[in-house]
Amino acid sequence: MKAFRKTLPGRRSFLSAGAAGLAATFWSPDDAEAATQNVNTRSRPSDLKITDMRIAMISRGGPRGIPVIRLDTNQGIYGLGEVRDGASKTYALILKSRLLGENPCNVDKIFRKIKQFGFHARQAGGVCGVEMALWDLAGKAYNVPAYQMLGGRFRDQVRIYCDTTMSPDPKIYAQRMKERLDAGFTYMKMDLGIGLIEKTPGTLTRPLGLQLRDVNQVEHMFTGIEVTPKGIEMMADYVAQIREIIGMEVPLAADHFGHIGVNSCIKLGRALGRYNMAWLEDMIPWQYTQLWKQITDAIDVPTLTGEDIYLKEPFKVLCENHAVDIVHPDLASSGGLLETKKIGDLAQEYGVAMAMHFAGTPVSFFANIHCAAATENFLALEHHSVDVPWWEDLVDGVEKPIVRKGFVTVPEGPGLGIRLNDEACKAHLTEGGYFDPTPEWDNEVSWDRLWS
Repeated sequence: MKAFRKTLPGRRSFLSAGAAGLAATFWSPDDAEAATQNVNTRSRPSDLKITDMRIAMISRGGPRGIPVIRLDTNQGIYGLGEVRDGASKTYALILKSRLLGENPCNVDKIFRKIKQFGFHARQAGGVCGVEMALWDLAGKAYNVPAYQMLGGRFRDQVRIYCDTTMSPDPKIYAQRMKERLDAGFTYMKMDLGIGLIEKTPGTLTRPLGLQLRDVNQVEHMFTGIEVTPKGIEMMADYVAQIREIIGMEVPLAADHFGHIGVNSCIKLGRALGRYNMAWLEDMIPWQYTQLWKQITDAIDVPTLTGEDIYLKEPFKVLCENHAVDIVHPDLASSGGLLETKKIGDLAQEYGVAMAMHFAGTPVSFFANIHCAAATENFLALEHHSVDVPWWEDLVDGVEKPIVRKGFVTVPEGPGLGIRLNDEACKAHLTEGGYFDPTPEWDNEVSWDRLWS
């Protein structure tokens, strides 16, 4: 038997000999190298380099465009990301010179390099959009979906909730929400602002002559606006009429109350307790932790904030103080996929759930889908473009319709799992060309180091 084994070639020698024989038959060494040097095999991620950043301004519905980022590489693959709705494309372009030559697979390293250029609210949009594009590139390089690189998924489908166009008539609004239920949505949110009662005498106490439109740039506690018992009763009755139509079984959250004082927030929260609200959102600015805790401790309705917060550290302050019941990051300004997953994981340590805010194109939407799939304490993802008939046409490569009975299937394709439908995107550009060159941003020089 030993002698017989010695006469058989080993597996490696057999394969080597076979490969050499084929090469000798079909290719010379020079020909083989020439034939493969320009082929994108996705087998050399260690040699991948960012070579360009380009941006297209694409609508999500309405006249305002959203900057969609494309990061190109030396191996012919590219990554897609998106700057948050309402943010300037300059927030992304200023990062271009810091990215050129970097290997996009080093996502965390690059994020730590550029995160100093973000801040709370829309100012973080550039950093987060780049981070999305890096995950898209890394996934394409290794041929795996983004959720897998975040540690795998907890769910195959992601629950969606959506806003519904307001009406001062609660019966009209209730019917619109009933249509959401009939379409299969399983989580609801409404706007419930003091604009509903502003024209009714005796509902608001405020400095005489002050118009609600004049206080949008003033933090809630400094406007002098409080809701009277009559106003509280009217707002609660509005919710009651909604509940009569949609029932008590479906979760119903509320947002956009107006810039009112803490005591009015507490009175309104107590009045809404009987309607078993899913959450009351952004009643006051997120940074007032102790005031949030005062509201949360005083009412029996879950509280929620977070769409304007950048990075996980402020979320930790809210969670460790149990200032809110649910955190609500917007991935396009909270730090991107990995940072938002970290926010969810951090919140879970304190028994706090995570919902996710979103308003944008399908690029950022699917970045959210991957993050939501990979985060255990996730509740539901917002979707602001449900009523835009062409919104889903902007991308291909995923199941259509994208939203089915209130859920989205997590894509299995590499990276974000999508590709742009160029013709549809071009049809909805709001300014400029379609991923025009940006050489003017190639050579910006700055001493960005954070230490001496």
